[in-house]
Amino acid sequence: MDPDWLPFHPDPSIPKYQAPPGAVDAHCHVFGPADTFPFAAARKYTPCDAGKDALFALRDHLGFDRNVVVQATCHGADNRALVDALHSSEGRARGVATVRRDVGNDELDELHEAGVRGVRFNFVKRLVDKLPHEDLVAIAERITDYGWHIVIYFEAQELDEIWDLVTHLPTRVVVDHMGRPDVSKPVEGAEFQRFVELLATHENFYSKVSCPERLSIEGPPHYSDVVPFARHIVERFPDRVLWGTDWPHPNMKSHMPDDGALVDVIPEIATTDELQRRLLVDNPMRLYWPETD
Repeated sequence: MDPDWLPFHPDPSIPKYQAPPGAVDAHCHVFGPADTFPFAAARKYTPCDAGKDALFALRDHLGFDRNVVVQATCHGADNRALVDALHSSEGRARGVATVRRDVGNDELDELHEAGVRGVRFNFVKRLVDKLPHEDLVAIAERITDYGWHIVIYFEAQELDEIWDLVTHLPTRVVVDHMGRPDVSKPVEGAEFQRFVELLATHENFYSKVSCPERLSIEGPPHYSDVVPFARHIVERFPDRVLWGTDWPHPNMKSHMPDDGALVDVIPEIATTDELQRRLLVDNPMRLYWPETD
């Protein structure tokens, strides 16, 4: 792994907050193990191994029932580690894959059968090389027949640059981590309200209210400076929000969060039982396990 890589927390606390039955960790990853599932040659980082067994053990430790495993950029469009995790989950995990424009129908069929229900477009320039927008549109059109959605990852200052592209995508769209707002600026400020406008004017958009450890200036364990942003989104768009741990927290530089402490932030951003149930159960189940509706 990279010399400055921070491995995931070896002994996370048991959360004080008890998630409702059926709760879904809707954003997490698997890395390798590299000797079985090698990392992509063109990757921007080399992580530690963080495989499916550790992920599922954490799920049980935190009191969650299901996972949504998002393809990590270090694996590129090689989804084998993701698919292996889904096959091993006994139906308790779904996936978000990364595919290229030339992906074959057989591969899409295999991904769907494994439990993939979306693809991810990453616009964060420090993590991936820029993809031609026409490729992304072509991929979006390919996946509509499967009923999949698109997950997009960007930073706040990039929103206007991609606005026209993402608002014309023909699927539901899930935004990672509230579009990474600058929490030193006010919730009512122009930058964050531009993101709120995106959700308000496009009812096919969802937001993950996750990763306070990435956004916070204040830091652990409470990440209180992120709470007003997440609470604002949860209360205004209660049927279009998701939450996840982001385990094993790739590319964290300031500290490695205690996943139990991250769970304990949930009642600060979703302050009633009803909001918590929508955030952790109803919304992710509707997106990833619609056959149970």
